[in-house]
Amino acid sequence: MTDDAAAPSPEILRYAAFATRPEGGNPAGVVLDASGLTDGRMLAIAAGLGYSETAFLTPGQAAGEYRVRYFSPLTEVPFCGHATVAAAVAVAEHTAPGRYVFATAAGDVPVEVERGADGLLRATLTSVEPKVEEVPAADVEEALALLGWAAADLDPALPPRVAYAGARHLVLAVGTRARLARLDYDFDGLADFMRARDLVTLQLAWREASEVFHVRDPFPVGGVVEDPATGAAAAAFGAYLRDRGAVTAPVVLTLHQGEDLGRPGVLRVELRAEDARVRVSGTAVAIR
Repeated sequence: MTDDAAAPSPEILRYAAFATRPEGGNPAGVVLDASGLTDGRMLAIAAGLGYSETAFLTPGQAAGEYRVRYFSPLTEVPFCGHATVAAAVAVAEHTAPGRYVFATAAGDVPVEVERGADGLLRATLTSVEPKVEEVPAADVEEALALLGWAAADLDPALPPRVAYAGARHLVLAVGTRARLARLDYDFDGLADFMRARDLVTLQLAWREASEVFHVRDPFPVGGVVEDPATGAAAAAFGAYLRDRGAVTAPVVLTLHQGEDLGRPGVLRVELRAEDARVRVSGTAVAIR
């Protein structure tokens, strides 16, 4: 095993995902070659950065293949969408845009990076097979109490569910944008609630139009009050909307996130009729 004290420090890149400028979207750390780093060293790097997640890549046997692990400041998570987008753009900048396969703890995630007409690199990830589960009424009641919300705040057309597309998220949709904007929750209590149910974030959502949503993601289990732009939750949310019949594939959804934190970002979610997997795309820019 590598001695962390003796091992050289890896190059740590910083990107803002789902944004066109460094001040927007969700910051992520990226280590392009984590060969030889122990779990403890990766966790320490992620904690030192303080971002929601840092992606650690190890090149695979074939070109374009990478093993990827994701660490928050407190723990490892099975999959992270915004760090995937950031890592894919970082790989493209250091090699060339193209198609990659990220081997994650949740499964293989294909990612394609293209350069847009605006000159920015855009990454599109394809989720693992998603699933949606019922939520016990007692769990919904407890989650609402921890958020300081009431059952009357929820949108009856979009009932609570747990959705998965690489990580588990509790989806709670509210009836007004004003309710979504007011978020002041019991950090420790919600963290305990989520750990007990293997939840990575809560996907809080408000529907502005048929294909446009505003979302927020508390992330206390990762040591972060709120995730500014959440690709894994966006993929799970797309699966949730399809499962509930709230949208009909093929469809492209626009999710706005981070506005209430002063870090606006945009996530594009694509559902295809012939494939249950969800595609999430966005730009990423380097934080210098």
